[in-house]
Amino acid sequence: MYIRRILLVTSILGLIVLGFFSYQIYQAVFGPNTSFDEDEVYVYIASNDTYEEVFQNLKSYLSDMSNFHQVAQKKGYTQNLRPGKYRITKGMSNNDIVNSLRVNNIPVQLKFNNQHHLPLLAGKVAQQIEADSLALLNSFYDKEFLEANQLNEKNVMSIFIPNTYQVFWNTSAEDFRNRMLKEYNDFWSSSNRRAKAKALNLQPEEVITLASIVQTETAMVDERPRVAGVYVNRLKAKMKLQADPTLIFALKESTQNYDTIVKRVLNKDKLIESKYNTYKYAGLPPGPIAMPDISSIDAVLDFEDHDYYYFVADVKKPGYHKFDKNLKQHNQYANQYRQWINQQKVYR
Repeated sequence: MYIRRILLVTSILGLIVLGFFSYQIYQAVFGPNTSFDEDEVYVYIASNDTYEEVFQNLKSYLSDMSNFHQVAQKKGYTQNLRPGKYRITKGMSNNDIVNSLRVNNIPVQLKFNNQHHLPLLAGKVAQQIEADSLALLNSFYDKEFLEANQLNEKNVMSIFIPNTYQVFWNTSAEDFRNRMLKEYNDFWSSSNRRAKAKALNLQPEEVITLASIVQTETAMVDERPRVAGVYVNRLKAKMKLQADPTLIFALKESTQNYDTIVKRVLNKDKLIESKYNTYKYAGLPPGPIAMPDISSIDAVLDFEDHDYYYFVADVKKPGYHKFDKNLKQHNQYANQYRQWINQQKVYR
């Protein structure tokens, strides 16, 4: 009888101990293990990160790193890292965290707007994905890529259409560049954009170049088709474009200082030796002077059909322009603008 009691007590104690250890194991695997107050945090794992580096990064977000490590080992994560952006939500267990880090690479919404040259774009993109700006810039100017796609260093900026794109954070420089080329080709294969370009006797990259001038001329979206119509008329008439924004770009390119602010073009600027000087050279410049957005591209393709060949800033309607069919009337408006800008004491 006594022995039975001992065995019973021993069994009960064994069950209690087993239950305790089972509970501990359960908690280690399935219990909450986060230490942050926010609803969620994001962990970035680079392509060359080691498990130790990931482990150190997670210390800021987890309560018990020892339990996490044991679960990560059991699930084979320590030898199977995957780069990317991962979400950890408040109250997640080690099991959920490891599962998330293994399979839930979250896309980022990569955005860029009108940039005036590729180094600026590279810097903007590098803030949003793993690839650094130098790697991005090298991929943009890669000779094999340019030759394979009939591009050059002057017009390669054409393939980057400002927009929002869903990509993975660990996207490489080459993959980003190739994605932009695909988006560019898709853009020109949709609707009848390519047919409209052909009707203008322009290649897609030439449309982009003209659109960059239109966009730089006017920030008013509703005015862009009319401005585009002026330049289309000049091209058809074999006139020089005489676009001030191209002169400003030429000035910046000559100094390699693209942060220079030029509010007024001077007559001496029209003498600068540059293929971007559309006062000196007929036709389009060798490449875009900025990255036009879609509204400017479509403004060229759907240009306003009119008889205007000239335009100048409208001093009574800021942001807009006055348009004319003949040079005499245009010069009158141009004189009004010069008087106004002198009154504003804008000399450069």
